[in-house]
Amino acid sequence: MLTASIVTFHTSHKDLERLISCADEAVVETLFVIDNSSNDELRDFVKNYSKVRYIHSLNLGYGSGHNIAIRKAIEMGSTYHVVLNPDVYWAGEVLSQLKAFMDNTPDCGLVMPKITYPSGDTQYLCKLLPTPMDLIGRRFIPLPSYQHKHDYNYELHWTGYNTTMEVPSLSGCFMFMRCSVLKKIGGFDERYFMYAEDIDLCRRIGEVSKTIYYPEVSVVHEYDKGSYKNKKLLKYHIHSVIKYFNKWGWFFDKRRTEKNKKSIHNLRNCPS
Repeated sequence: MLTASIVTFHTSHKDLERLISCADEAVVETLFVIDNSSNDELRDFVKNYSKVRYIHSLNLGYGSGHNIAIRKAIEMGSTYHVVLNPDVYWAGEVLSQLKAFMDNTPDCGLVMPKITYPSGDTQYLCKLLPTPMDLIGRRFIPLPSYQHKHDYNYELHWTGYNTTMEVPSLSGCFMFMRCSVLKKIGGFDERYFMYAEDIDLCRRIGEVSKTIYYPEVSVVHEYDKGSYKNKKLLKYHIHSVIKYFNKWGWFFDKRRTEKNKKSIHNLRNCPS
């Protein structure tokens, strides 16, 4: 069984309808719409979609919203669960192909497809586990030469993004996960309201299974970088980053160092 969830916050009907249409594949049993909006206006909009289960929730954050769906997916006996951003979409049987990949890769707990901008350009969302300079320095050191060199290494540009590879950190915009692993680690850490919750989840999944980038299928992500434009979102971002490093360690994080070193070694030595 395959389930999926979208957390909405006054999401436009157009974006939600587009994503529901994409996710309406034969392999999908239930698509949870967890609505964190201040009203339940979307309830009537989605009621005619047979696979959609609408839940209006207190807005306790992005991860908290998806955890509602994850818990219900586990209760239903779902094998896989997909976390989706409202601003992603795709063509073809993407979920079916990812399910087939997971069926054939039992040691994988999380897989992410290739993510592109609407232009077709690749989004570099395969990353190492972050240091404080990765999440803070790259944001507040606006030097193009520094940014380019930093991103080339941190976002693993040198891998080419053309082959299947195990990566320490994958984006939360599209996370196809094994429910047995989610049950083991407990889903998202709800201390993060927005931002960094995907890094934290990916890291915990990576401690018990593989986290894999699979470019044989792709989805489009209308990446808006909201915290670069909105001071309130920037505040959420900073708070989450502080919580992340308070939890895992700021400058002394042995597991991060070992994981990143091992990942770079394996990526440099894996066949292309």
